[in-house]
Amino acid sequence: MTIDFSRDKPIYSQLVDRICGDILKGKLELGDRLPSVREYAVEAGVNVNTVQRVYKELEAMNITETKRGQGTFITTNEKRLELLREDMKNQLAEHFLLSIEALGFSKEEMLIVLKNKG
Repeated sequence: MTIDFSRDKPIYSQLVDRICGDILKGKLELGDRLPSVREYAVEAGVNVNTVQRVYKELEAMNITETKRGQGTFITTNEKRLELLREDMKNQLAEHFLLSIEALGFSKEEMLIVLKNKG
């Protein structure tokens, strides 16, 4: 299964976001083992070096832990994943606000629309 990537963001960054999203949605749980670098590269249809960068980034973010000879695992630190959820929520809100401003909509105008949709 090859993933369709956007041209406006680096592929490794999109894969980091995808894995973080899978964690937040519960597709990946605390302590789950991620596929090997080679397996994930084939699954995503990307170069092995890209996946190595993804796993390195996730580890730097304290989202994953690498156990030598065993693989890469989702952290079991619940507080770290709560922070990840807050960070992603804030990033989405910031992106949304920048997008509506670029199109000339006011925050108040969009709040009315969002309240009517919810």
